[in-house]
Amino acid sequence: MLQNHSLFSLGHTVATPGALDALQQAGHTAQEFLARHSVGDWGELSGEDRKENTFALTRSLRLLSAYRLSTGVKIWLITEADRSATTVLLPEEY
Repeated sequence: MLQNHSLFSLGHTVATPGALDALQQAGHTAQEFLARHSVGDWGELSGEDRKENTFALTRSLRLLSAYRLSTGVKIWLITEADRSATTVLLPEEY
């Protein structure tokens, strides 16, 4: 069951130009996905990546979420290990 409160700090949030363009074209906002990410809705991750995020929550390691926009474009959200920043980006921008 998903929480309705943040599990961790997002820190400073930034987005790449490619991600911003993709979000705009799909009629989405970064906030929708930042909210999902912060409560542990990791989106389209494998079971192994989900387990890694669960481990990372208690060990101050990097967190990753992957979501598919209504246009079919995939975006990633990555929160740094020290929780200082979260970046919204396209996988090819990593």
